[in-house]
Parts: sequence; structure tokens; C-alpha cells
Amino acid sequence: MTERQKDRPWLMRTYAGHSTAEASNELYRRNLAKGQTGLSVAFDLPTQTGYDPDHILARGEVGRVGVPVSHLGDMRRLFQDIPLEQMNTSMTINATAMWLLALYQVVAEEQGADPAKLQGTTQNDIVKEYLSRGTHVFPPGPSLRLTTDMITYTVNRIPKWNPINICSYHLQEAGATPVQEIAYAMSTALAVLDAVRDSGQVPEERFGDVVARISFFVNAGVRFIEEMCKMRAFGRIWDRVTRERYGIADAKQRRFRYGVQVNSLGLTEAQPENNVQRIVLEMLAVTLSKDARARAVQLPAWNEALGLPRPWDQQWSLRIQQVLAHESDLLEYEDIFAGSHVIEAKVDELVTESLAEIDRIERMGGAMAAVESGYLKSELVSSHAARRARIEGGEERIVGVNIYETTEPNPLTADLDGAIMTVDPANEARVVAALHDWRDNRDEARATEALAALKKAAAGSDNMMEATVECARAGVTTGEWSWALRDVFGEFRAPTGVSSAPVAVTAEAGTPLALVRDKVARTAADLGTGRLRLLVGKPGLDGHSNGAEQIAVRARDAGFEVVYQGIRLTPEQIVSAALAEDVHCVGLSILSGSHAELVPDVLTRLREAGAADIPVIAGGIIPPADASALIGAGVAAVFTPKDFGITEIIGRIVDEIRKANKLDPLEVPA
Repeated sequence: MTERQKDRPWLMRTYAGHSTAEASNELYRRNLAKGQTGLSVAFDLPTQTGYDPDHILARGEVGRVGVPVSHLGDMRRLFQDIPLEQMNTSMTINATAMWLLALYQVVAEEQGADPAKLQGTTQNDIVKEYLSRGTHVFPPGPSLRLTTDMITYTVNRIPKWNPINICSYHLQEAGATPVQEIAYAMSTALAVLDAVRDSGQVPEERFGDVVARISFFVNAGVRFIEEMCKMRAFGRIWDRVTRERYGIADAKQRRFRYGVQVNSLGLTEAQPENNVQRIVLEMLAVTLSKDARARAVQLPAWNEALGLPRPWDQQWSLRIQQVLAHESDLLEYEDIFAGSHVIEAKVDELVTESLAEIDRIERMGGAMAAVESGYLKSELVSSHAARRARIEGGEERIVGVNIYETTEPNPLTADLDGAIMTVDPANEARVVAALHDWRDNRDEARATEALAALKKAAAGSDNMMEATVECARAGVTTGEWSWALRDVFGEFRAPTGVSSAPVAVTAEAGTPLALVRDKVARTAADLGTGRLRLLVGKPGLDGHSNGAEQIAVRARDAGFEVVYQGIRLTPEQIVSAALAEDVHCVGLSILSGSHAELVPDVLTRLREAGAADIPVIAGGIIPPADASALIGAGVAAVFTPKDFGITEIIGRIVDEIRKANKLDPLEVPA
């Protein structure tokens, strides 16, 4: 069979961006030269959460997990010498999606591009931000309105653009089962489509155009048969609801279109070389079946559990895709699973169970109501706790983690600090200085007028996209755009789901949890307090709260009184809460790389408050050199993803409390 007869390969992307717009632009152009066929932009946390780089909450976060984009000048530099009319660009942006699309549109127009020809995707799924990733800003109602306005604008002005990429990816990382992943994503889609339909901004005869531009972004785990069946189930349910609920007769408009990044949650810090075969298996789940094949694929790198991948690591992942697409015969055949009774039975099971869960959410009032009530978050925290319990108990096996742990020295990580890319700590100051120069040199009157028009549109019923585009042209910054809308809509703190999560690990006599409970009770008695109190804190803008929630749930089950106020706190707020609640330990969770700045700040503030005797524990993706520095600064213990035994961690926390209070160690095996 000749190359011309093969199916066209999926879009091949690499999720990338770091430090500055200039550095990220260089990386994008290098990746495109290596055969990447689309861009996938990673924005830093201040950009995702609507803060300028000089805001107090942005400290330590600028340019770490993505590229900072504060204004039109940054967006120009990000795409310099990349013709946007010829590009397919995915932007992982949610709460501030409208703003980033406006910047992208204006830059494309400055290049001479016709907006009607722009192709790409803005993720723009705020529901999963409330549930799993934590970059939400506004309450559910206003957030849904922003999404609605953006969808109606693009259908009319940028018709080839996917204005929303309903994202079940992070739901799986937060613990979702395949049924929950399907049901929660579909419930989000129903809420969005209902809102667009009810807004009256799109004529009924054009509603098929709206449905045709809805895309999905999913996760594929290592159970690749189940994952492939999940994708077939997704497609069947989408075809059914768009036909029956919205009356879409055109089969092309009902097509389930999705992109994928395979599962980063399953990547291990222990024996990280095993991540390569995990990534390949997970990719097969979304490429083997022609009838359920992804339209775009981006693969994580083997070392993402260790830190930020280097360009070479990302190239390795791109080459995995290219070998499958161009060297194998995969694209020469029709669907190789058609007619399989095993596959059909599993798909039917997933469809039936997912529809039942969708109906349950609909009876609650839909996805937004289920977010506000805390139902969805509580279910995810519970599912994740159950998964962690299976891993700790050995029921769910992970090679190199809880089985086959013996290993030869790994040449890939012999120089562990050189096996990942680091962001220059001085980068943040340069970005902040550039931001101040931008503000000093813009037309201030035009920026002020544009922001006033945006607030007027937000307070009324006008579509906010036109006002947002004018803000982009006027030199408004990311933080200014967001604060204008915060003034009108307010902010939202999502439910944590911790208090309502059921016990996931048994505590019968002799079990590890029972032994830790005994340590907790005896230590509380030795200190003359009713219960030990643990503050779990998330400083900075890192919204990946899964680990913090699991520590909080297990500590609660071990007998601690847990203080957990959710994400996005300043070190000052964390220390104030620790003092007010008279806690015995502070546990800080950071996955974004800002630990080097924020954790020492908490230690300094505790010392200044006369509470230096409260032990501080740090957890997250923390390279060995950083862990040593934190210990040297006074942190009692550092835990990373290789420390998968949560009950063990709780036991260690008790040990550190005893040590800090000069109590003798307890000879308890936990």
C-alpha cells in the first residue's frame, strides 16, 4: 500500500512553554522544524489565573509551568515568525480563555491573517478547573457566560476555531473512573450547549455549527483496552445526545472530535525509564481504533514526574508518535476492533453506566449545580482516595513502585539535576520589569476607556468578546482584564471535597492505619491536647490539589484535626491560619516549582511570629538539590511522588511533631 492511500495522521503536538515569550517562541520554531504539526501552548499560572507577574500571588510562579503572557506585546513575541493563518494552535487556558483568544486574534490580524481562517482550540472548560486543576477565577454563572459569549463570537467571526475543549483529562488525574470521566465531561457539554442555545445569540438553524465546533480533550491511562472502549463510548453518547437533545441531523456535525494527552498521573519518579513504555501503551489506546481515533495527540515526556522536560525529552515523545504514524501500517486499515464481542460488551457497559450518572447530575440541576453543591468534587476525592488505597495495598500494581522495585543504576538520571530543565530564578524580575515598561509606554487613556467598556458589558448583557478584543488592542494587561471582571463578578473558592470523602483505608487492629492512629492518639495525650492539628496549605497559584486532598483525608482518618482551606493562599495567610488554629504541624504542597521561594517564606514568617517550633513538611515535584536546600532552611521533611504510601507519610508527620516537641520516639512500625 502506498503512502498516498494511508489515512492522514493525527495532529502531532508538544505541550510547551516556559520562562518568556522569546524563549518559548524559539522552542516552538525548533519543534515545528522537527516535524511537529501543531502547537500546544502552556501558559504559566499567573496568566491562567488572571494575575500580572508583579502581583503578590505570582511570586515564584512566573514562567515556571508555562509562558507568561501579560499583554499584546508578549503575544506578538510568542508567535513571531510563525504564520498563524497556516498554524493549528491549541491553548490550554480556561478562566482567562476569552482574553488569550483576543490577544491571539489581534496578533494574527497584525500578521495580515484573516480571522475566518484561523484554526485551533482554546480549552475554556471551567468546570474541571473547579474540580481538579484549580485555575478558576469567577463563580460558575459568570464563567458560563464568558464561555457562551466566546462560543457565539467564534461561530460568527472565527468559524474554524474550537472555542471550547471540554476537558476530562484532569478529571482522571483527580481520580475519575472511566464512567465519571465520560459522565462529568458530557454533563459539562450539556450545560454549555444549553447556555448557548438559551442565550439567543445563535439562530436555531445555525445551532449545528455550534455543536460541530465543540471538541473534547481526554486522558488515556495504561489500561489501554478500557481506555479505547471509553473513547468509543464517548463517541456513541455524543452522537446520541446531540441528535436527540439538540436535533442535529447532520452526522458530520455530530462527530465526536477529541485531542488527547496521555496520562501524566501514572508517570513515576521511581524507575522513570518505565514511563516510556507507559506512554506508548497509552498512545495506542487513542490511535489503534480508527472509529475512535484522536484528531490530535500530545505526549508527556519520560521525566515529567521529576521536573520540567528538556527539548530533547520532548523530541523523544514526538518521535514516538512519528514512528507509529510513518513506520507502522496502522493507518492502512479500517477499524481493527469492529465486530469484537469483547470490545462491544465493554463499550455497552460504559455507555449504560455513564448515561445513568449523567441522568443523576441532570436531576441535580446540571453540571454547574453539581459543582456548587460539592457533589462532583466529593465523588472525585473519594475515587482518588480509593485508587491510592489500592496502590498502597498492592491491589493495583505499578512496576518499580510497589512491585519489582530492585533496579540497576539509571544512566538517564545519574545527574538528576541535569536530567530536567530549570527556569532561571532571575527570569521573574526581568518579566516584571518588562511589564512595567509596557504599562509606562502605552496609551493610558485608551486602556482606561477599554476597561470601562468591558466592565459595562459585563454588568449588562452585551457579548463581552468585542470589548475584550478592544482591551487587547489598547494594551490592557492580563491582570487588569481579570480584575475588571472580578469587580463585577467576584471570585469563587471551590469546595475541597475533603470533609465529605468516605474512609478509603481500613483501620482494623494491626493494620498500618490503626498503628498510625495509635501514634496520633498517644502523641496528643503526651502533649495534653485533645487532638493533633495539621494545617495542609497550598501556597501560591498551584491548583493541582489532588495530593494535598489525599493527605488531608488520610490525616483525618488517622485522628488528626485537619485545617485545609483549599488553594491559592499567600505564605502570610498560611502562617496566620497556623497561629489562629494553634496547629502542631504545617504541611505545604506545591507542584509548580515555586517551592524554593514560597516554603522558606513560610518558615521565616513562623520564626518571626515566635512559632519556629511548629514543624513544616513540604511535598511536591521537588528535585533532590531543592529538597536538600529546603531541609537546610529548616523544613522537617520533604516528600515527592516516589513516597506513595500516604499512611506512612502521616506516620512520619507524627514523628516530626514528637521531635519538635522533644518527645521520645514511639517504637511503632508506621
